[in-house]
Amino acid sequence: MVIEERAMPPIIKTEQCTKCGQCVDICTEDVFYGSKKGEVPVVTYPRECVHFNGCVDACPVPGAITLRIPLPVMLAFKPEVEEDIV
Repeated sequence: MVIEERAMPPIIKTEQCTKCGQCVDICTEDVFYGSKKGEVPVVTYPRECVHFNGCVDACPVPGAITLRIPLPVMLAFKPEVEEDIV
């Protein structure tokens, strides 16, 4: 199976997952569609991930879910920098 470059779904570390389902509940795009309560969520639709980081933020275990942001999205982001105007 070939996953397109833009399809960078969340990665769930099964050994750290508490199977709470909070990532499934918060995902607005149903990336985890069909995941069962009490089981490690399954990334069913990886191409639907919009990388808003909700699953990572909702997870009670830091580092159990990681999200790889696609390069084109990273390039569009510019951090706010305060500069002294002389």
